[in-house]
Amino acid sequence: MTRVGLIGAGRMGRPMVRRLAEAGHEVRVLGRSAASRAALSPEPARVVGRVAEAGEGADVVLVCVHTDEQVRQVCLDSALLAAMPAHAVLVVHTTGSPHTVEAIADRGVDVVDAPVSGGPPDVAEGHLTLFVGGAHDTVDRIRPVLDSYGDPVLHVGPLGAGQRVKLVNNTVFAAQIGLLAQAARLGARLGVDESLLLDALAHGSASSRALAGARRRGSVAEFARATAEFLGKDLDVVRAVAADLGADLGILARAIDGAMPAGTP
Repeated sequence: MTRVGLIGAGRMGRPMVRRLAEAGHEVRVLGRSAASRAALSPEPARVVGRVAEAGEGADVVLVCVHTDEQVRQVCLDSALLAAMPAHAVLVVHTTGSPHTVEAIADRGVDVVDAPVSGGPPDVAEGHLTLFVGGAHDTVDRIRPVLDSYGDPVLHVGPLGAGQRVKLVNNTVFAAQIGLLAQAARLGARLGVDESLLLDALAHGSASSRALAGARRRGSVAEFARATAEFLGKDLDVVRAVAADLGADLGILARAIDGAMPAGTP
């Protein structure tokens, strides 16, 4: 049995709690407010009210908050790291800058970055894709925890590599949405109904997850609006990291601009 602390029991973190408990791990989950603690009380976990309590006595601490800035607040501007035992491993599931996990590791903590691809149903079914960066021995130590809800669990390189792969993944995904938006415009000019076009493309070589999402939403524009919040923040990180490393997004830059609906910052 592994003692697991979880910070960020939202739409992704909450089903993780259930999968971890079902796998036999002891789970401690953070609820910052009285309302959130009450909402979490039915879960198979001990609910705590302070960040440090999530780390006390833990073998693994999972961070599954919304933004990179929240990761920095939880991990660098709180008592969490000091509360964690020397042997514990911190796992960052939030998509963000590779520099953030490197800064956490500089505090002397074993860190793994494991941004995810998928949604709450994938967590519930144990089929969440994890892009994992970290030392081999550290990843091996925590693999039974990640296997509770992740499949595949892909070890893609050293610390920070998980974030880099996830950022490339989301750039390609956004580019596909941008290309679909252009395809829908072309179809309209050719007199093809968009819903019929999307249904037809799904059976051809143009098929993709982005196309499947657009079909579910009924149009490319609706899917772009639905994904704008999480893609927008990730693309901001992509641009910043690429600029920092002197990398050129090339043709992807134009495609991803087409993925963002009008009015998106």
